[in-house]
Amino acid sequence: MPLNMITVVIASYRYGHLAAHCIESLLSQTVSPTRILFVDDGALDCNHLPSLYPDIEYILRHKNLGVVDNFQDILSQINTKYVLFIGADNWLRSDAIELLSNASTDIVTYDIVVTGELKEEILDRVPGETIPYQGDLYWDRQEQHHGSMMYRTALGQTIGYRKRYKDGAHPQEDWNLWDKMQEQGASVASIKEGLLFYRRHRENFLKYSHETTQLNELEVNCAFEE
Repeated sequence: MPLNMITVVIASYRYGHLAAHCIESLLSQTVSPTRILFVDDGALDCNHLPSLYPDIEYILRHKNLGVVDNFQDILSQINTKYVLFIGADNWLRSDAIELLSNASTDIVTYDIVVTGELKEEILDRVPGETIPYQGDLYWDRQEQHHGSMMYRTALGQTIGYRKRYKDGAHPQEDWNLWDKMQEQGASVASIKEGLLFYRRHRENFLKYSHETTQLNELEVNCAFEE
């Protein structure tokens, strides 16, 4: 059976010091994605990457568009069957694309390994939803959304990354996309494997605090830059 065509978009804003790790996790996949597109949304800290990794595509913006406009612009340029967005501070397990390549549903979600210097922040954000795992934290996301879910491009493009509302911290563009795809009857499959390594670190733009920990756990933008 032919493998599905998948574009992986690496989104960065002030993650230039971590981005090489994410890129290399995609270049070392057991099955390569069809296309890897790296996007710096105006932080101007990724100009060193094209010379190090010339085999992938780049959009290095000179002006910050913000999450919604940036993601909407990128999504409009994707022409593969599926697309997956990942933050440049995160990375994928080496067999992730191989496992995702046999998809037949509109959306494929999978579990998350929360790692990094500040990984224990997630314990306040989603109390009781993670378990210890090889020194990190395992987060079961079966049939639940996150920012790096893979989805059928054409379906996503009919909805887009439109801002639904603001909670005072960040727009819920990925949650809105998930909800609208569900409303249109999207089929969902889940891979019960921790394929995304979600790094919590001192430069994360999603800061957890006592004010935000009461927000619904679906508001976690695992893949996004801001």
